[in-house]
Amino acid sequence: MTAPAIDYSRYQTLNITRRGDGGCVLDLQMKAKNGKLPTAGHEGHWELSEIWRDIDRDDSVRVAVLRGEGMGFSGGGDLALVQDMASDFAVRSRVWKEARDLVYNIINCDKPVVSAMHGPAVGAGLVAGLLADVSIAARSAKIVDGHTRLGVAAGDHAAICWPLLCGMAKAKYHLLLCEAVSGEEAERIGLVSLAVDDDQLLAKAYEVADKLAAGAQSAIRWTKYSLNNWYRQAGPTFDTSLALEFMGFGGSEVHEGIASLRERRAPRYSELSK
Repeated sequence: MTAPAIDYSRYQTLNITRRGDGGCVLDLQMKAKNGKLPTAGHEGHWELSEIWRDIDRDDSVRVAVLRGEGMGFSGGGDLALVQDMASDFAVRSRVWKEARDLVYNIINCDKPVVSAMHGPAVGAGLVAGLLADVSIAARSAKIVDGHTRLGVAAGDHAAICWPLLCGMAKAKYHLLLCEAVSGEEAERIGLVSLAVDDDQLLAKAYEVADKLAAGAQSAIRWTKYSLNNWYRQAGPTFDTSLALEFMGFGGSEVHEGIASLRERRAPRYSELSK
């Protein structure tokens, strides 16, 4: 028996529309804050972790496309959320579970996911963008994992996929130093599937999604499941990195990281050891 289509109206931080034959391509656009960048606050972080469960059980969906609104793909966590995580154990525990679910729910979603990344790509949005089955970046996109800049371990997806995608040497360079990667460079090192001219990004993402939607669905889904066993094998590594990240939210470095971001200055971590 075919399951009924899911009602996506409960999602408030995502613009969700349908396109393609019979609306089988679900278009997910992360809403920009004040028209600038999508950022993940309390509600947005939960929604981005939960949406993949609904897509998985929605028989009317064949493919999902994830993109950002405004000036970029994603701007990372809202500083109010980050501050609450650093100050409140209950919030930290809840967001840890959401961060874990975000990674595993994308990996285990049987529908293929296409990401279209433009401008800055940071934080929870980047998790979904890089774990997408086909990740497409504008050449000028700016991919940054900013965890060590914030004062916590790179845990929310980096350990499970960066070494596999671009190799350990490149992964360590970009994750330890928080060095940005352009879309063009990300394609060169294998971090994303494809880089395209900025004005061709969405058209290419829809083209790929339409091809996937027109393909043999069981073959595509079972191939995705098989390939994602590489990620599942790295599950213990990911779980460790996530635990270390969230342990860091209880330390002193993250407070300096938050302060430096609020004050738009370089962090002064060396002073903490005095």
